[in-house]
Amino acid sequence: MIAVLADTHMPKGARRLPERCLELLAGAEGAIHAGDFFGASVLAEIETVCPLLAAVHGNVDEPELRQRLPQRAELELGGHRVGLIHDAGPASGRLARLRKLFPDADAVVFGHSHLPLHEVDADGFQIFNPGSPTERRRAPQRSMGLLEVGSGTLEFEHVWLPEPG
Repeated sequence: MIAVLADTHMPKGARRLPERCLELLAGAEGAIHAGDFFGASVLAEIETVCPLLAAVHGNVDEPELRQRLPQRAELELGGHRVGLIHDAGPASGRLARLRKLFPDADAVVFGHSHLPLHEVDADGFQIFNPGSPTERRRAPQRSMGLLEVGSGTLEFEHVWLPEPG
C-alpha cells in the first residue's frame, strides 16, 4: 500500500498531520506527495515516517523545495506508470489534459485544489487528487489517499480524516 498526500501546507500555526495520516504513512511501503508541503521541514517529517517518498513541488513551496523537487515526475510502480504533478489546471478538460501531458501513464496524481477527486476514463486511465490532510477548504472533510498496486491494477481510495480537536 502506498500513502498518497498533497497540500499539507505546514508549518502553519498549530497545524500538524492527523494521527490517522501518520499511522497510514508509517505502515505504507512508500508515499507520494503531490506538492505544497510549504516548508522543507514537512518533507523531512514525512521522510522520517516513510523514507520511500516520491514528490513534486507545489506553488507555495519554499525555494529549497522548489530546487530539490521536480515540477512533475513519473514513477514505475509494479509495472504501471504513475504521473505526478501539483496543479492540473481547471476542472474542465482535466482528464484529457493530464492524459496528453503524461501519455505513457496509467494514472496521474495531483493536488492544488484540496478537493478529493478520482476519475477514470473509458480506457481505464485514472486521475486522483487525495485532497488535503490539514486544510480542507471547500472539501467536505480533510483527506488523503491510498494506492494498492496489484497485478494489472492500480486501485485508489480516499481516506477521510477527522477534524482536529
